[in-house]
Amino acid sequence: MAQEKNFGDHQDFQKAEFQENFNSEDLDAANLKPSPEKPLRKREPIKHLLIGSPKAVTSTIHFLQMIGYANVGDWSPPQSTGNPDEVMSILIRQISVL
Repeated sequence: MAQEKNFGDHQDFQKAEFQENFNSEDLDAANLKPSPEKPLRKREPIKHLLIGSPKAVTSTIHFLQMIGYANVGDWSPPQSTGNPDEVMSILIRQISVL
């Protein structure tokens, strides 16, 4: 039988791994300052779509706020997908890309 992980398990490890891979300064083009060391980056939208039970979607949104990725208020209100006990929420961010 496959072992199921709880969302909150290993949060410190998950947070450290996330921060290692995603620098918040790189995600916010407003903070970019042209320098000889960094090439000019362009902004591009990225869409995050969460689909699941209301509890799973809400827990994920709160976790992403806890690790500093997105505020709870940045997400759309949960909308029904038409499937029983399933909702979706979307977040659109502008990120910097090379």
